[in-house]
Amino acid sequence: QSASGSATSSFLSIPQSAPAGLLTITQPPQQSTSYFKVAQNQFITFGWNFSYILATPTHLTVSAVCENGNTYPVGPTDGIIPGTATSVVWDPYSYQTSHPNLPLAQAKYTLEIWGDGGPDAARAPGVLTPNSALQFALYTPQAYTPIGSGWTCAGCSSAVSLHIANPTFVGLIAAFMVMFISGSVLMR
Repeated sequence: QSASGSATSSFLSIPQSAPAGLLTITQPPQQSTSYFKVAQNQFITFGWNFSYILATPTHLTVSAVCENGNTYPVGPTDGIIPGTATSVVWDPYSYQTSHPNLPLAQAKYTLEIWGDGGPDAARAPGVLTPNSALQFALYTPQAYTPIGSGWTCAGCSSAVSLHIANPTFVGLIAAFMVMFISGSVLMR
């Protein structure tokens, strides 16, 4: 309010012919699923560009929605970042260690970014449309086990027994034996 007691306000007039505001993911590439390791000092950077934004949002909310239904905030500020931000850096390892009751799953995730209108905001001229186009996956590496400590390859040591027990292998051996015996009888 001004000193005289009258309220001052400003509003943005957006023409109805304006296109809806868009957010396009630039990092990581969207052509294929990116896999990220949940480990110490393994940061993930998500980047984007804006198009047709006439009403800049006051903040953006960035979340990772897991295929198991859990939603995790992305970034150092619980997923809430300034509305003009064009990237966010996430440390999933720090999140994992500080939230043991809701651990990150080794699974596929969808990155969701929305503005002031929320995740279900309708398309509107000049206003940010929520984006959920990026999919990525998280995995946790297994601890290193030296060969000298007794490590064995479970699939390697039983490979021969798998072939011997296979019905196709048994059938081939029987067919060769019949051919060999039949051929030796004909040779007499």
